[in-house]
Amino acid sequence: MNEGERIPWVVGVSGASGTPYAAAVLRGLLAAGEPVDLVVSRASRLTLLDETGIAYRDAHWREDLAQWLARGADGKPGTFTGIGLDDVRHWAAGDLAAGPSSGSYRTKGMLIVPASTACVAGVALGLSKDLLQRTASVTLKESRKLVVAVRETPLNGQTLKHLVSLDEAGAVVLPASPAFYAGATHIQDLVDFVAGRVLDAAGVPHGLYRRWEGELGGGSREGEPRGG
Repeated sequence: MNEGERIPWVVGVSGASGTPYAAAVLRGLLAAGEPVDLVVSRASRLTLLDETGIAYRDAHWREDLAQWLARGADGKPGTFTGIGLDDVRHWAAGDLAAGPSSGSYRTKGMLIVPASTACVAGVALGLSKDLLQRTASVTLKESRKLVVAVRETPLNGQTLKHLVSLDEAGAVVLPASPAFYAGATHIQDLVDFVAGRVLDAAGVPHGLYRRWEGELGGGSREGEPRGG
């Protein structure tokens, strides 16, 4: 590896509900000093508009992303500040000639947050209909880390089969399923728990939630920091 070579995590955002999960993962990666390549699918832009009122545009992605990452899970603007985007690279979802579409483009892996059932099916079947799916296929064939944070309920049999296929191919299947033992008192705590588990699967350090230490009652301790 060349000294100073940039090797990013690719974050793919699909059309499932759960855009706050994606925002929390992106904030966590950037806080850890990790470079990010971002692919926001066309379907996810509709979800983002519906859930936050933010229109994500290729031509103005930096301004739109800054607005998105500053927003809390409760929809409050300006909740998070001081988020630098200098090490974020945006790739248009329809650009199949983009860097991450090739295995020779070096990445640490890919995190799909949230992953819709359509996205899961496309990756499991190797459809590569857009850059998000193509990058996931490349990640698998290059034996890099792929974390799929599926966000859907209930799950039908076909989707379960697709998830098994992804597991067998080496992906980490991580349902967006928040836990309560960490002492959640706000919607952001539940979002951060899922985001933290995604970062755990990627091996990225963070302080997004209080970890289990084998002592009952930890979730009821008010006023204690959740990070660790």
